[in-house]
Amino acid sequence: MKIISTTALAQTVADLRRKEGLTQAQLGELTALPCSIIARLEREDFIPSIAQLQALSSILGFDLGEILVEKGEEPSSISLQRERLSEEEQKDFDTLIAMMLTLRQQLTLRRAYEREMERAQ
Repeated sequence: MKIISTTALAQTVADLRRKEGLTQAQLGELTALPCSIIARLEREDFIPSIAQLQALSSILGFDLGEILVEKGEEPSSISLQRERLSEEEQKDFDTLIAMMLTLRQQLTLRRAYEREMERAQ
């Protein structure tokens, strides 16, 4: 079973953040996450939601597959059961997840736009 590696996630976020020359606060602003969450994530003290993972991967440019490991390699908190799927089903699953994340982002943007329009009136 594939699971999210908190160690790989922490190292990936910290390394890419530094490579981009960003502070934790700057990354927080870009991802709409509090800088305290970024710090906790980098210390392996926080498990982000799917939306938070998507925001981080979008800003830092990493593939979520890079942080997956086989269960048993290290402790973790989130598990994905993709290994039971055929290759075609895995592609469909990945497409579905990407579509869901995109839809969630669009809904968030739409709500923000509607709030701004209400304030302007």
